[in-house]
Amino acid sequence: MSEITIPYTAVMKLVRVPLALQQAVMRTLRQKLAQASDYLETTFPEPCVTYRQRGTIAGSARLQGWEIRLNPVLLIENQQSFIDEVIPHELAHLLTYHQFGKVAPHGKEWRFVMETMLKVSACRTHQFSVDSVRSKIFIYYCRCQQHELTIRQHNKVLRGKSCYLCQQCKERLKLLEQDKSNTPQSENFA
Repeated sequence: MSEITIPYTAVMKLVRVPLALQQAVMRTLRQKLAQASDYLETTFPEPCVTYRQRGTIAGSARLQGWEIRLNPVLLIENQQSFIDEVIPHELAHLLTYHQFGKVAPHGKEWRFVMETMLKVSACRTHQFSVDSVRSKIFIYYCRCQQHELTIRQHNKVLRGKSCYLCQQCKERLKLLEQDKSNTPQSENFA
């Protein structure tokens, strides 16, 4: 009997963005693209929009591919503010790259595109609640404090690929034993 490997993306939870919400995203994208085109007196191709961004990141711009990736969960949970803030933010990255080449991601050129061309305040990060998309954390400790490691960091420790040291006391971090409900047991400090 042979072992079957399923690609990680095949088991990833699929979140469907309602059609009306996708249309609202595209309306805003086209409106902001038209603003930039009018300002620069040129036309830009419409970026490809996908709903595959994961984790706590609201969106990302793939510069060479002229693509905007959006987090479907955060979009659904924060519809209007997401559309008003994230769509122009990611479009500004594409426009900045198109006009200025490779520059600082949130530098003066990007701020210019955001504020002058797209008429949106230039915020670098979103303020959306990420409770529903936050990955599992593991509590580790040293002699001076507790530390939160991501599942990726935790798995590296388990496989012996990494060990983490406290930046304060330089002690190697140890996993805080967790009970079956996955809540830390604080009495287990050695």
